[in-house]
Amino acid sequence: MSTITGVGERFELRAGDTVAEVGTVAAVLTALRVGGVDLTEPLPVETAPPPFCSGIALAPWPNRVRAGRWVLDGAVQQLDITEPARGGALHGLLEFTEYEVRERTDAAITLGAVIHPQHGWPFLVDTWIRYEVVEGGLVATHGARNLSERPAPYATGTHPYPRIGAYDVAELVLTVPADEYLEVDEVLDPIAWHPVSGGTDLRGGVPVGELALDTAFRSLTPADGVTATLTAPDGSRLEVWQDADWRYLQVFTTPLFPKAHGLGTAVAIEPMTAPPDALNSGDDLIWLAPGESYEGRWGFRYTAAR
Repeated sequence: MSTITGVGERFELRAGDTVAEVGTVAAVLTALRVGGVDLTEPLPVETAPPPFCSGIALAPWPNRVRAGRWVLDGAVQQLDITEPARGGALHGLLEFTEYEVRERTDAAITLGAVIHPQHGWPFLVDTWIRYEVVEGGLVATHGARNLSERPAPYATGTHPYPRIGAYDVAELVLTVPADEYLEVDEVLDPIAWHPVSGGTDLRGGVPVGELALDTAFRSLTPADGVTATLTAPDGSRLEVWQDADWRYLQVFTTPLFPKAHGLGTAVAIEPMTAPPDALNSGDDLIWLAPGESYEGRWGFRYTAAR
């Protein structure tokens, strides 16, 4: 089933008691439920654009590019500034792009969008995302193919805001098995990586309400690929997992997320293939040769209380 909404055409995916909803603008994940339990902040049908970029896909870079400027083969490339308050280029080039439906079943959908050459981006790159609901969770596969006649850089990520049912997100305990965090300046541009400590050490679990983060993590030491876990007071938990070559995770907390009964606490947990400002640092950029493709995955797994 599909509906036309503020985030494009909105599709429902279903497998047993697991249901997801996806919109075609920014390939946005608008809802995920297992057994009627909301596992992401649900976006009302009329919502557009999604608050705090909730649920959108990020390509061909996640997070931001410092001043929207980077250098390619000795030539300065100037991207459009999409975050005027901080002077950067934020969340890639597809945030407001309508994806096309390339494949669809009851449980899965593949959405695709071509990134055309534009300011600061002299490449033609086809991208796609396949969402599939599975028993107790979701698998998202991000892909890209370089259609240019020269090598093209690529990185990707996602921006979901997970929750567990009706629990106040502030009460949920967030665990992230990461040994390093990225220090940033006043406009959130990178300064240096450091060992986690104090409010950035999430290895033992910290209630979300005690956190004030917009922070990238690396040196992840996941078990079974799990890079973050939210645990509710009743013991139910939601795990975020990502492929081994997705080496970064961004965590963002806010007390100002719009909810059904006013503003409240929310947390974004963002798997990424590369860190902030990767077009400048080069860290873990994927360079695609002409005609070359890449695919990588992340997902959610939910376990109810026993």
